[in-house]
Amino acid sequence: MVKLNAATLDSLKSTLSVPNYDPQTLTTGIVHFGVGGFHRSHEAMYLDRLLNAGQGAGWAICGVGVLAGDAQMRDVFAAQDNLYTLLTKSPDGHTEARIIGSIHEFLFAPDDPEAVLEKLADPSTRIVSLTVTEGGYSVSNTTGAFDPSGADLQHDLNTPGPPRTVFGFLTEGLRRRRDRGMLPFTVVSCDNMQGNGHVAQHALTSFARLKDAALGEWIAAQVAFPNSMVDRITPVTTDAVRHDIQAEYGLEDAWPVLAESFTQWVLEDHFTAGRPQLETVGVQVVQDVEPYELMKLRLLNASHQAMSYLGLLAGYRYVHEVCQNGLLVEFLLGYMAREAVPTLRPVPGIDLSAYSHQLIERFGSEAIQDTLERLIFDSSERIPKFLLPVVREQLSAGREIGHAALVLASWSLYAAQAVPGGRFPVLPDVRSALLSDAAGREAIQPGAFLEIEEVFGDLGQNERFRAAYLSALESLRLRGPLSAVQALADQTRTDQTRTDQTQTDQTRTDQTPTDQTPTDQNVGVS
Repeated sequence: MVKLNAATLDSLKSTLSVPNYDPQTLTTGIVHFGVGGFHRSHEAMYLDRLLNAGQGAGWAICGVGVLAGDAQMRDVFAAQDNLYTLLTKSPDGHTEARIIGSIHEFLFAPDDPEAVLEKLADPSTRIVSLTVTEGGYSVSNTTGAFDPSGADLQHDLNTPGPPRTVFGFLTEGLRRRRDRGMLPFTVVSCDNMQGNGHVAQHALTSFARLKDAALGEWIAAQVAFPNSMVDRITPVTTDAVRHDIQAEYGLEDAWPVLAESFTQWVLEDHFTAGRPQLETVGVQVVQDVEPYELMKLRLLNASHQAMSYLGLLAGYRYVHEVCQNGLLVEFLLGYMAREAVPTLRPVPGIDLSAYSHQLIERFGSEAIQDTLERLIFDSSERIPKFLLPVVREQLSAGREIGHAALVLASWSLYAAQAVPGGRFPVLPDVRSALLSDAAGREAIQPGAFLEIEEVFGDLGQNERFRAAYLSALESLRLRGPLSAVQALADQTRTDQTRTDQTQTDQTRTDQTPTDQTPTDQNVGVS
């Protein structure tokens, strides 16, 4: 068994792909906050491609961890010289493994916050990227306002000394660059949010203005925040993944990454101090990201939420199990075609129907072993960003909301049972107690779940939406998850038949000749 580190790279060449560059000779061009599995399967992988192509030696990544849990990543990277294995699997089971060396250093901020600040202020650092989760920006889902009330944010705003938060580090790093007469770095959000660059800009400038008004204005005027769309299904690393790598490649890697073979990154071409030539390694660098990001958020991410609670209520554990049930596949495709797609703009080069079916194929990959439990993490941050915008637009246009209503009802029914001693584990959600309490009151206070203002805002007061939600919840209670899905499918087909018949009748009416004949119409014409 070979332990992964710089000294063993040469011995691994015969069994899997290794960097054809020397990771230890690279220079940091990108600092990344939030070095989890997704970053390592996505952005770091694209930089590795660039480096293997003989480009980008000045664009290596310095990872930064600010949370206590990031200490484990620090220790693994130290033992493995910042190397790790990326294992990808396609839906047909084809597997590829490669060693990634593009993260050439890692800083654990609590150990040495000054080192992080000086790395941000270093002239070689030209981009700072983020995967800090949808809730990590402290922006209200309902008002859009920045919320600085968190204890660590308050510490960084009001206490002298080293920062604790991402925004504290970014603000101080930019202050040092301004004071030293340097160009600011570009901030690239890689989190799943509509207009993630705009959200990052709003959060950072709001924080900076509270800390130092003049600095906040300078950041707003000088720093670029490109939007991006990121896509690669990356489940949590398990011991089974580590074992597979040991068995197949004779390699001991303490923290490998498993991901699907599909990957996509659409990036707005808006940078303050240059960027790597990512378009040469498969990144779509464009002027307008919005059509791509809305497609992904409302089709892929919302579908993940759509399948999760219904799947869990039905007794499933894995994503691929849901996609082996034809009824649930029909439900997901129905949501996409009838409710999500009507809210989307045309996406250059993409057939949305084909994309939707491709998603089902990706979801159905048994090789990935993606869990439904992973998908429901912080749904109270995700559903308002992925699914509720679809509901709002459909309501505004007078179109269907039945599929979305059933998704939200399944979330509520699950939350009511996700309590200590209940059928399901406590929700992995920052608002778990609030969600379960409101869901538990539904029996005596119908619609209580919709009155969680932090999640639904004023949407819960919409009469048509409330009626659809309460009807879906009653169907779930009476029929169970799969029969409720079947009932919705039957009703949808009935409604479609009626619509088709109405259109046919209208067409016939429009084509019926009037009482006047052509001869009659010509009377009196000379």
